[in-house]
Amino acid sequence: MSWEKSIEELRRRERLAEEMGGEEPVSRQRGRGKLTVRERVAFLADPGSFHEIGKIAGKATYGADEELDGFMPSNSVMGRARLDGHPAVILADDFTVRGGAADAAIWQKMAQAIKMAAEYRMPLVQMIDGTGGGGSVKMLEKDPRTYIPETPGWSEIVHGLTQVPFVSLALGPCAGMGAGRVAASHFSIMVKELSQVFVAGPPVAIALGENVTKEELGGWKIQGQNGTVDNVVDSEADAFIAARRFLSYLPPSVHHLPGRIQPADDPKRKEESLLSIVPKDGRTPYKPRRIVEAVVDKGSFFEIGHDWGRGIVTGLARIDGHAVGIMAGDPFFLDGAWTADVCDKVTRHMDLCSTFHLPVIHFVDCPGFAVGVKAETAGVTRAGVRAMTAVYQASVPVCSVIIRKAYGLAGSAMMNQSKTKWRYCWPSGDWGSLPMAGGIEAAFRKELTEAEDPAALKEQLYKKFEAIRSPFRTAESFFAEEIIDPRETRPLLVDFVQHAQRIVEPGERQTGFRP
Repeated sequence: MSWEKSIEELRRRERLAEEMGGEEPVSRQRGRGKLTVRERVAFLADPGSFHEIGKIAGKATYGADEELDGFMPSNSVMGRARLDGHPAVILADDFTVRGGAADAAIWQKMAQAIKMAAEYRMPLVQMIDGTGGGGSVKMLEKDPRTYIPETPGWSEIVHGLTQVPFVSLALGPCAGMGAGRVAASHFSIMVKELSQVFVAGPPVAIALGENVTKEELGGWKIQGQNGTVDNVVDSEADAFIAARRFLSYLPPSVHHLPGRIQPADDPKRKEESLLSIVPKDGRTPYKPRRIVEAVVDKGSFFEIGHDWGRGIVTGLARIDGHAVGIMAGDPFFLDGAWTADVCDKVTRHMDLCSTFHLPVIHFVDCPGFAVGVKAETAGVTRAGVRAMTAVYQASVPVCSVIIRKAYGLAGSAMMNQSKTKWRYCWPSGDWGSLPMAGGIEAAFRKELTEAEDPAALKEQLYKKFEAIRSPFRTAESFFAEEIIDPRETRPLLVDFVQHAQRIVEPGERQTGFRP
């Protein structure tokens, strides 16, 4: 006696699952310029490495003879795979089955994927392409009742985020639960013109009086610039590449340390361009990414959040083969002042680096928190205090390189200054409780008003205080620990990162209250 007939039935059901939503929905999916869920998995995973779990889960109908009459697979494809040789869990939506609606996904598959990733210490990559929730209101006709909202699997998401890297790729319209899953990640990606992310779609917005398209409501120009998603790319292929690259810097879980790759760059390399990259007038902006790229291992800088919080550049890189987090003030945007969204970006990046044990290199150029009605309306004070707290709560070593400005509360948040100040200052450093410009006029208003030659007195005062603000005077009192030749930055950062490896430790992060 053999089980051959059962195996034949298993293979038949597997073939039905591979048909996804059927010929017409699959054709529509491709007609929109989108890959199918199974094509996406094949492109993302290392060839032949995907092991699917729950392939034949779905909705079946049976005839009078109790034989299978019809089958619609779950619109959630999940399983284990390898990405660049490293184990990972993949969870992918199938839009061809009821538009990726969450109630057709069989929520236990999502929960199982997240549990497996967290328990077996593997990253989770989600490819999200779904309308979320229970789909159309028409579904109420089939089950004529409403329900008190509940989100099965959300507790697994919350716990999983503390354990392993979550990467979310928005690859179509993502609404409701789909939008929530995009945001509930350590790194999220949208594809231009292909994906949208919103709490509810245009029909709901139209009912509320806003006549908008999907792109106008939640397209990349909105969500990429407000920080809902981290990066925006041009194609699905670019999204797969970005996901793999992001994961290449991180450990598989918080219970591991990031791996080191064999460096191909000279640890003692000195870039001559750094000597003149910062203009001497103290006002003209420069490109901070050029500084970052000059000192990290060549070609290793991976920027995160390019389109939002633009007063600061954040990302990941390698120094002597070791993975590090990067922050760099960008004077092209409000002179690098910390606006509310810059503060949110700092908070998020410091949390990412602390969670996954990445030492941080902070290239400081910050004139303080943004000032004015617009900044206050956006909540810069609360956001700023949260960012400062995130920096002080960081569990990883931070090395600050003061490039130019460091003023006020925001300027002080370059590192946790109650700890060892592993800090280097360029000769272009300019710091204090408030900038000299404007401060001299305010402090000497009476004298300037009463002077016979106010212009001459003002010039004299500026000359005097210009000498006082020399970084060498700060160093005389050991308030600036080391002033360095900018060309020495890379070798000194290599030294820092090597020492940082002595104190970074694996494990879950414990974070206190954040205001």
